[in-house]
Amino acid sequence: MLDKLNINAFISFGLGFILICLSEATETQENYTAKPRVVLPPNYVKEIRPPSKKGSPVIVDFSIFVVDINSINVEDMDFSNAVYIFRVDMFIHQRWHESRLEIPDDIFEEGDDYVTLLPEVFENFWQPDPYFLNSKIAEIATLTHKFTSVTLYKNKTVRYAARMHAIIACQMEFQLYPMDIQVCPIYIESFSSNNQKVKLRWSDSGVTLNPELKLLQYNLGQPLQLEESDGYMPEKVGNFSRLTVYFRFERQIGHHLIQTFAPSSLVVMLSWFSFWLGLDAIPGRVTLLVTCMLTLVTMFTGADIPPVAYVKALDLWMAGCMLSVFAALAEFVVVKVLDVQYQYQVNRIPKVLPMRISNMEKGQCATVASWEGGAVRSRKATQTPTTPGQTSLQGNGGPPKPARRQSLLSVAWTDTDTGVEKIMWREIDKVSRAVFPILFFVFVLLYWPILLMKSS
Repeated sequence: MLDKLNINAFISFGLGFILICLSEATETQENYTAKPRVVLPPNYVKEIRPPSKKGSPVIVDFSIFVVDINSINVEDMDFSNAVYIFRVDMFIHQRWHESRLEIPDDIFEEGDDYVTLLPEVFENFWQPDPYFLNSKIAEIATLTHKFTSVTLYKNKTVRYAARMHAIIACQMEFQLYPMDIQVCPIYIESFSSNNQKVKLRWSDSGVTLNPELKLLQYNLGQPLQLEESDGYMPEKVGNFSRLTVYFRFERQIGHHLIQTFAPSSLVVMLSWFSFWLGLDAIPGRVTLLVTCMLTLVTMFTGADIPPVAYVKALDLWMAGCMLSVFAALAEFVVVKVLDVQYQYQVNRIPKVLPMRISNMEKGQCATVASWEGGAVRSRKATQTPTTPGQTSLQGNGGPPKPARRQSLLSVAWTDTDTGVEKIMWREIDKVSRAVFPILFFVFVLLYWPILLMKSS
């Protein structure tokens, strides 16, 4: 019985020993895979920058690959700061030299001079702290984890890459809208290390654009302008290294030609048809002009116009079109008033025999019949020396009296060559058929060359 107990105890002890060994082996293996095989010096402090020559900062090479740019439109205006915002999706890359690392050769695969580290390992390294100075939001893209990678080279160069997006604020000018060209910078600056400790510089690749990148309303000017400078930050009391990339957005005019300029020009031309409509078509003429005016108002109020306080190029075009239609409407009012006056004068003067009137105007008849007080009376037609070509009617011994025909000359007259009666409002309509198109074409010829010259 005792032997059986000893045997069971021995077996239990053996099994326990085996389990302890296995657990230690597993723990050792887990610790081995979790801990970095890059040996950091005992005195390594990640808060201290890598050593460099006396008085020289640590050089950090920076590059950007732009994947996409979107949301550049007038609806995305930040009214609190009077700036427009747009989103940039990109890959950023940083590269610097960390001479304090002790790298064993066995961590590199055969034929490779680099190894990719886990993000947890990178947290033990010194890292530069650049940020986007004029961004509203800057975040690293995530799905199940942050899209970052750290690569370590045999020459102790550390390369950090991340996929991120940033909401950039841009101060835009719209005086030449819709032929405007917007230049939007992105400022990248070291946050805590001044330019004596860390210097940012563009790598050889600089900023690269996705070859498939296309914007709906803009053409992206290339090559991009890159700058390296030192900016003084009074908030941080010091000079800090700064990188700048300028994006040049050239607005495409095709959309506005189709949606704004061409339709408004056709509406203005449509208003000219009213000059061929006589005053007997008053409802049609008024309806045509008022409809043209309302169409222009609706067209420009519904357009995507930046809500800024100053005058834009599109505002001048809108004013020119509306002024042309308004002038056509005012011309109709003028000719209608002249027609009313003409009709009043015609109805007030009795009709005289056409032959007598014709002979009187030609000076072939010595008397002319006129109606006064319901009776017909003849008077001598004498030539007065006042103005050549004018005839005044003088009775027997009475003072000269101007003919009633003379009061009609302001709204109608007779052509001396053809003898045809000319009516003022009809002549105004005939002249307007040529004057209005000429003035509008002069406006167009002045508008576009000046706009193209200023935008270039």
